[in-house]
Amino acid sequence: MLGVVAAATLAFAGALGLWIRDQTRPLEKRGSAREEFVPTEPERERQPRTPAVPWPTYGFDSARTHVAAGFDLRPPFRRLWTIDARDTLEFPPVVGYGMVFQPQQRGLFFALDARTGKVVWRKRTGRCSAASPALWRGLVIQSWMDFVPCPQDRPGASGYVVAWDARTGKRKWIFRAAPVESSPLVVKGTVYVGSWDHNVYALDARSGRLRWRFATDEQVNTSAAYWRGTIYIATDAGSLYALSARTGRLRWRAQAHARFGMREFFYATPTVAYGRVYIGNTDGTMYAFGARSGRLLWARPLGTYIYAAAAAWRRSIFTGTYDGRFYALDAATGDVRWVREAPGAVHGAPTVLDGLIYYSTCSSCGSAAKRAVKRGPDGTYALDARTGREVWRFRAGKYANPVVTDGERLYVVGRAHLHALVPRSSGGAGTRSRSAASGGSAQRAKVSGQTR
Repeated sequence: MLGVVAAATLAFAGALGLWIRDQTRPLEKRGSAREEFVPTEPERERQPRTPAVPWPTYGFDSARTHVAAGFDLRPPFRRLWTIDARDTLEFPPVVGYGMVFQPQQRGLFFALDARTGKVVWRKRTGRCSAASPALWRGLVIQSWMDFVPCPQDRPGASGYVVAWDARTGKRKWIFRAAPVESSPLVVKGTVYVGSWDHNVYALDARSGRLRWRFATDEQVNTSAAYWRGTIYIATDAGSLYALSARTGRLRWRAQAHARFGMREFFYATPTVAYGRVYIGNTDGTMYAFGARSGRLLWARPLGTYIYAAAAAWRRSIFTGTYDGRFYALDAATGDVRWVREAPGAVHGAPTVLDGLIYYSTCSSCGSAAKRAVKRGPDGTYALDARTGREVWRFRAGKYANPVVTDGERLYVVGRAHLHALVPRSSGGAGTRSRSAASGGSAQRAKVSGQTR
């Protein structure tokens, strides 16, 4: 009997060890170009931009590819003007109608003259914002969360989506809900956002009236992406949803890899390219799902945390990690094309512009993290997108996508400063610095021991 008990104990211990090893090991799967892969799809599907609105939305286009198509603008640069917003600029601006529209985390919103940086109009909302606006037919549409300092789970927390006249700042409509962290997506006259109340909302872009809502499994902090009649949006429960853009009907749901029955959250917005949905999870894995089927096509563990949305360009997927690496991955297989050591943690999504990939580093991200986070300075860096060779750096950066452009100027987002740069060879005014607001500093933290 003792021998039987000992054997059973050893067998149980071995099985338990194998199960623990399986649960702690990250998911890794190699993909193939023969499965749900359309190599020319981003170029064919990309919506044309208008001269009046060169950068209309977060990620540049409705698929959130983060590729500034059609612009020729390369370093070296010189500073044209700088705005001091006096608090965190967590997400980048949009550009249109001769203005730059920039939200600030402690409730201010600026409409700036793109040439001079002068404030054309300003709003003071008293609410937090961690989203970029969207421009549509003369409107600027912005999401707002709870009142400053915006605690994560205050009972009764509220928020709203508002549309202002882009030229005057006059309010056109408001949609009230729980806190809204999503950067609005506008497609064919409909605004799509997610909320902390677990819902995805579709609103009429002209009036703000509700068209449909869809209940998900957790808070929705990500923004929606669009492709061929479907929107894609992810949740804090580690779920990725594909919904009919017209009706909100569920097409499919996919999930991140579970460990010990738990999934980590999606903060990164989905990127749709090549007939696939690419999205990084805070478990440190980049996932690629079939845009039509929702099937997992590849998974590549990259680091400790991935908060950065991906950029998709020339069959490569670009993203960074909190432990200080920046990657170019094969869009078909997930294989690493090149990797570069970053000076610090990478929080925001990169931007591809004129053959260069721009990313930023964050000096304070991950202060309460349970896994490794690289400590380094705030900064913005440009790499050759084909090779990873560094070609330019700028001593400002932090959370946001580092750059947007209107073709004449490069707008770089620092912690509390927005900088307008021009190529050194161009004419124009010299360096100017303006104080756009007053107030203290704040940083809102995520739950689960990880800092945004």
